[in-house]
Amino acid sequence: MENRVERIKKQLHEQSYKLTPQREATVQVLLENEEDHLSAEDVYLLVKEKAPEIGLATVYRTLELLNELEVVDKINFGDGVSRYDLRKEGASHSHHHLVCIECGAVDEIQEDLLAEVEKIVEKDYQFKVKDHRLTFHGVCHRCQAKVKKNEESAEAASLHTN
Repeated sequence: MENRVERIKKQLHEQSYKLTPQREATVQVLLENEEDHLSAEDVYLLVKEKAPEIGLATVYRTLELLNELEVVDKINFGDGVSRYDLRKEGASHSHHHLVCIECGAVDEIQEDLLAEVEKIVEKDYQFKVKDHRLTFHGVCHRCQAKVKKNEESAEAASLHTN
């Protein structure tokens, strides 16, 4: 994790920014919760545990700066809440997401599934793609398993009552 902080620090310096203690606390929280898709408020609450003097506005500004510098991706899953996701090192695009409409779980797809689509868009529409985001909305494997288990239980119960 420390290596990643150093690389982010270097990225900031290359753009004439410093990794202030407030920014570092925010980056640490993002790294520690890399699997989660935290809102600014979530990040703020976790940062407050490390550095109680940091305000919400500082966290918002830091997240926006990190988004501009492509350290994080600002994403919205259709629920009106912006979330922040650390961009994988060396990734030229945001990764893709699977959002469960039943339980709200968000799973990630690391592979770039749109390379061929980008080529078509650039060729056929003369549009230079800089980034893309893809979010699938559906029912996750966990919820599907619950439904199947409930159906099997209901079927078993009906066999016993007949």
